[in-house]
Amino acid sequence: MEITLDNVNFSYDDSPVLHNISLTLNEPGLVCIIGPNGVGKSTLIKCINKILQPDSGQIFLNNKNINDMSFKEISKIMGYVPAAANDMFSMTVIDSILIGRYPHKNWSSPTNEDVDIACDTMEMMSIIHLALRNLNELSAGQHQRASIARGLAQLPQVLILDEPTANLDVRHQLMVTNLLSSLSHKNDMMILMISHDLNIAAKYADKIIIMSTPGIIYKIGTPGEVITPEVMRYVYGVDCMIENVQGHPHVILLDALSDENIRKMHEGSE
Repeated sequence: MEITLDNVNFSYDDSPVLHNISLTLNEPGLVCIIGPNGVGKSTLIKCINKILQPDSGQIFLNNKNINDMSFKEISKIMGYVPAAANDMFSMTVIDSILIGRYPHKNWSSPTNEDVDIACDTMEMMSIIHLALRNLNELSAGQHQRASIARGLAQLPQVLILDEPTANLDVRHQLMVTNLLSSLSHKNDMMILMISHDLNIAAKYADKIIIMSTPGIIYKIGTPGEVITPEVMRYVYGVDCMIENVQGHPHVILLDALSDENIRKMHEGSE
């Protein structure tokens, strides 16, 4: 699988969000996108899966321009789990997950194989006991795990998730991220996820993309390469210590920089 972005720019009305983004991802594994609020993380992944159309630049999926691909073609290769639940209606969990099988079908009834795949993904997400419950009866965390199960049921080469652990308790944050990391290697899958948890990203990601103002990719590399006090200070405006915990960098926050110090630091880097 391969995703290539070539000088991608995007604006909401007259407000630029992404600036000359060029990027190639072509290896299985877990890739975490991190960065402060408002730097274009969600916009970037929505451009990658054709939900948004860039102002300029090109995006390729397996060497094919996504503008030349139908949504069904893209969905056979790429799954997407949005940040906010938008399907809180009266549908059972298993029926919602079976929707993930539709890119591989012509709207026919689910086969036994489809049901088996849906059950497998519910087992992975520890929600098999909720299979016949309605989505609108679930907690936010349970609903989020059902959404992830639906994305996995597509059996995509690439799975994109927007803050998949945002509504989960600590145990399920670790469980889900560990599972995604394991699946990416076991199934030769590329998993691209946005995270605001620096330490979960540092622990589980094979590669981290750090975005910064004004809508640019500031650093790409392994957690050990990009999670440094200098990068955290510049991108997030915080002082921190980085400790090695079980072979992974672990961020210990110390203090927030003042707006004045952040302004001077950014001016000095220009």
